[in-house]
Amino acid sequence: MKRRNDPECTAPIKKQKKRVAELALSLSSTSDDEPPSSVNHAAKACATSLSGSDSETEGKQRSSGSFDDAFKADSLVEGTSSRYSMYNSVSQKLMAKMGFKEGEGLGKYSQGRKDIVEASNQKGRRGLGLTLQGFDQELNVDWRAEPEPSACEQVSWFPECTTEIPDTQEMSDWMVVGKRKMIIEDETEFCGEELLHSVLQCKSVFDVLDGEEMRRARTRANPYEMIRGVFFLNRAAMKMANMDFVFDRMFTNPRDSYGKPLVKNREAELLYFADVCAGPGGFSEYVLWRKKWHAKGFGMTLKGPNDFKLEDFYSASSELFEPYYGEGGIDGDGDITRPENITAFRNFVLDNTDRKGVHFLMADGGFSVEGQENLQEILSKQLLLCQFLMALSVVRTGGHFICKTFDLFTPFSVGLIYLLYCCFERVCLFKPITSRPANSERYVVCKGLKVGTDDVRDYLFSVNIKLNQLRNSESDVNLVVPLEVIKGDHEFTDYMIRSNESHCSLQIKALAKIHAFVQDTTLSEPRQAEIRKECLRLWGIPDQARVAPSSTDPKSKFFELIQGTEIDIFSYKPTLLTSKTLEKIRPVLDYRCMVSGSEQKFLIGLGKSQIYTWDGRQSDRWVKLDLKTELPRDTLLSVEIVHELKGEVRGGSAHVLRLCHLGNWGITEPGPSPQHPKLTGLHHI
Repeated sequence: MKRRNDPECTAPIKKQKKRVAELALSLSSTSDDEPPSSVNHAAKACATSLSGSDSETEGKQRSSGSFDDAFKADSLVEGTSSRYSMYNSVSQKLMAKMGFKEGEGLGKYSQGRKDIVEASNQKGRRGLGLTLQGFDQELNVDWRAEPEPSACEQVSWFPECTTEIPDTQEMSDWMVVGKRKMIIEDETEFCGEELLHSVLQCKSVFDVLDGEEMRRARTRANPYEMIRGVFFLNRAAMKMANMDFVFDRMFTNPRDSYGKPLVKNREAELLYFADVCAGPGGFSEYVLWRKKWHAKGFGMTLKGPNDFKLEDFYSASSELFEPYYGEGGIDGDGDITRPENITAFRNFVLDNTDRKGVHFLMADGGFSVEGQENLQEILSKQLLLCQFLMALSVVRTGGHFICKTFDLFTPFSVGLIYLLYCCFERVCLFKPITSRPANSERYVVCKGLKVGTDDVRDYLFSVNIKLNQLRNSESDVNLVVPLEVIKGDHEFTDYMIRSNESHCSLQIKALAKIHAFVQDTTLSEPRQAEIRKECLRLWGIPDQARVAPSSTDPKSKFFELIQGTEIDIFSYKPTLLTSKTLEKIRPVLDYRCMVSGSEQKFLIGLGKSQIYTWDGRQSDRWVKLDLKTELPRDTLLSVEIVHELKGEVRGGSAHVLRLCHLGNWGITEPGPSPQHPKLTGLHHI
């Protein structure tokens, strides 16, 4: 066997190294990065290092090179500046072995880049290299000092109003008409100037930002974002669930001043509510889900793409909710700013509640102000007034009111709040955690309507007429309550200022947080899922997905509803009352008699107008009912189909003999059950 240091063994290695040296020399001689002198010097050094013929010398050189590399790596790790301290020792040693020295580039002649490759500053789908002037500047707001996310919320009420409700004579000269005002920056009567300008500046920063970028950052930044709509129609339903819990169920379980429930289950009176400016109807879906068959709602909203979507009420019976669009009824336009619509809706509600009115009214009005976000309060002033007017028109004495507001800086808006403060027992401004923290949305919550508010209602009605008259002019209603009257109530004014400034501070931090999340896409809120579970548990909302009700045939649904009941009882025919059968009745009080116009039939409701009838014989099929009416899903009735005359018009009608199953409420009591007012065309006997 030949040894490694034999000339015959080392010759091929020397030749190979010589070829590498020549190749390196030729490459370096064509380089434009270094001057000729340095190239020649490098070539000579390379040739010298490979010219030795002694393998032992080569071994020493290799050992020496390995030692030098190790020494460089160790020295790099030990002497690494803070600039590279983020990298671990392994990566630093690897760089050292490649010849890296701090302040120099990689490569044979240190021609590589000396700085770390910067992270991409590309934002979303902007053009390559595009920068948004004004957005990348620092906001100088410490958003990390925001409160810790929590499902627990506190309510702060206005002090109780001690002044009398203003009358017509007192309010006769309150309305002030002046030049239309389209700036908000100088509205500092009820908010500090610095805070007001800061929140407006933070809002303006986002004017140049793409909407999709803003939404993605907002979703990551909001710790409550994952609550969403759960199994309801939209997020609005969860806002109502949130506020209903915070205010001790005062909407779905109203109580009198002694704490006694005003509406009890299975009693004659239902929970009446109204929902205005609230399409597609999330508020109402929550109330109907919570109260099941013990509520009836009335609604008015603008017809169009944001109309009520009753067919999408998957979790509740939409048949218990009746839309009415003002003048013209179902054919009206639903515009709440039209005085005739307000009057028509008021009459409709009073006619259907024995002239008492509803237990509470919900209002969630708003419209797009894209590009004019800072003027949202001014642009929506008439909408806010009309929602307040509707509350004073349809809410019964002792009833409640909840309405969405936006910024409340102008004396006009604060004057409207002052009138509610006078008309209700207690009032507060509240922002639920289900309302995104960066927007200006708040809710005014009013508890216990006082007696004697008719004059205030009439006054607001006249203000609305004036606003309509001035709509296309340079003039506007600037005040509904004089500033000296508002500021004369120091407790009201102090609360208003505290509420506005507190809301501004939170909003500024939330906007700064979104700004930071846009600039750094790696930021996120880690507790979103945890907070969601905690909130749903606290509010009593099952954590379920939204699923459309499954369709089924009437026969299968019938057997599903009568589980545990003998089917033979449905074919039972009552005994006709004759003189002979009358003699056999002993005692009389054990029997019941009724006048019947036809044979008994059964109706089953699969939702809306999907109603089928069956005569009780097992051999017969369920057939579609040829009557224009609606029944809630999962409803089974015993009825008689008769023909009636209404004036000169003859039409079919169904008389309810017995409620076997009403929606998700099984009727087990013998005999007729209480009539539900919404069963249009079904007459209780």
